[in-house]
Parts: sequence; C-alpha cells; structure tokens
Amino acid sequence: MTTPPAPQAPYQQPAPQQGYPQGQGFYVSPIPLRPATFGDAIASEWTKIRSVRSTMWTLGVMTALLLVIGVLAAVAVSASDTDLGETPVLSLGFFGVLLGTICVITLGVMTIASEYGTGMIRTTLTACPSRGRVLGAKALVFFLLTFVITTVMTSVVALIQSSMLDAVSPTGEEWLRATVGVALYVATLGLLALAVGALIRHSAGAITIMIGVVLLPLVLAIFMFASSLSWLQEKLLEYSVPNQLSIFYDNSVTSSGGPSGWDPLWILLVVTAVAMGGAYLSMNQRDV
Repeated sequence: MTTPPAPQAPYQQPAPQQGYPQGQGFYVSPIPLRPATFGDAIASEWTKIRSVRSTMWTLGVMTALLLVIGVLAAVAVSASDTDLGETPVLSLGFFGVLLGTICVITLGVMTIASEYGTGMIRTTLTACPSRGRVLGAKALVFFLLTFVITTVMTSVVALIQSSMLDAVSPTGEEWLRATVGVALYVATLGLLALAVGALIRHSAGAITIMIGVVLLPLVLAIFMFASSLSWLQEKLLEYSVPNQLSIFYDNSVTSSGGPSGWDPLWILLVVTAVAMGGAYLSMNQRDV
C-alpha cells in the first residue's frame, strides 16, 4: 500500500532585505539622496587642500620666508644704525613677500593641475559634474586660505619691524595697503596661477609660465640698453609684478608715472578674471 505524500506548506514570498523594495530586483540605498550643492563642492575642496602635503610645504615655506626675511631685514637695519629717513618702515617686508609669491604660485597651480596629472579630476567631476562649480569651489577655497595666512603673517612682520626700528610711524592707509592690500594682491596672483594650471593641465609647465610672468618683464627691462627701447623698458618696469607689489609699500622702483595706490590690484583682478574665464571655457570644452 502506497503512503500518500505529506502535504507541503503553501509558498511564502521571502521578506525583502533592507534596501531592496518589495517585488524589485535592484538595490535602493536607504540613505536619502539629494543633489550636490556649491557648499558640498567647497567642503570637498577644503578637505582636499588641507589634507595634501603640498599645501603644508608651500604655505609653511611662505610663512617662514615672510617671518625670517622680515625680521632679518629689521635686525640688519637696526644693527647698522641706518637712518631710514622718509623710507616707509613697512617696506622692509617687501623682500619676504616677493619670495613668498613663488610658494603661492606653486600651490595655486598644484591645486588643480595635480588632479589632472594623477587622474583624480575624473573622480572629482564624477562626484560634481558641474565643472564651473568645481572651478569656483577650488578658486574660493584657495583664495580665502592664502589671503588669511598672508594677512596674518604680513601683520605680524609689520608689527615686529615697527617695534624694532625708530622711524616715522606708518599711517592707517600704509598699514592697510602693506597688510590687507598685499594679501589681496598675492592671493589674486595665486588665482591667476590656478587659472593657468587649469589651462595648461601640467604642473611643471604652468609653474614655469607663472614664474616667467613674475620675473621675465623685470629681467628684460634690466638688459634693454638701447635708447630706442627706453619707452618699452619703462613700461616693463612699471607693470612688472615686483614693482606692482612694491607700490603697496610706497616704494616703486620707477620714478615716472604709472600705477599707484590700489591700481596694481585692479589691474591684476582684470587679468585674473580673463584667465579664469578662459579656464572655465577650457574645462567645459575639453575632455579630461
């Protein structure tokens, strides 16, 4: 006699696992999604710029240059009993700032060009497809970081020099231009380097170009001996970056007319705006 088969339990559909909706075969993250914002891009760029060694080294060297050279200049003048006369005491900070600009230029280029060199730019643009937003976030984070550090260091150096030397007390306008004005100029010059880095996409090439922009006009002017080129020599001297920077200290290397007061900052802002516009178009039209 055959034993009848045991009755089977009715089929029950398994409960969906977490993240898998009922009746669907694809994964749905339980984390709520939202579109990326400009604030997210800024947070990302701030994390990157403060976590790489290049930022620590470049800004650390710049800080050391401003402080050491500024203090040594004041010590040398004080030890030699030199009478500064009408020479602004804050102008002694010029030499450290001029060398520090090389560090800011290097960091500005590496902020964006290094990502093209390593391929990290693909990850950046995958997380934030808006290339204008990426460029704007990089520019804003870099500008604020360099501006704050330069302002603090130029102020410290100016205070040390004023306390060490017996000279005419600087006016409020001279203090403002030698600290905030210089910091704005240096940070804007770094933005120009960032734009060149976005255009060239090669760290060494972009840094070389920017060093040429800073030093080449002055070097060419020094070696122009022909009288027929005296007008060109004068213009190269007036609009070279070292002379433009010295104007903030009321210590221009030219005796003729030319930019004065805050004019160097406005000139550099216009040039940087054009370069940033070119960088934006380049990032939108060229593949990574």
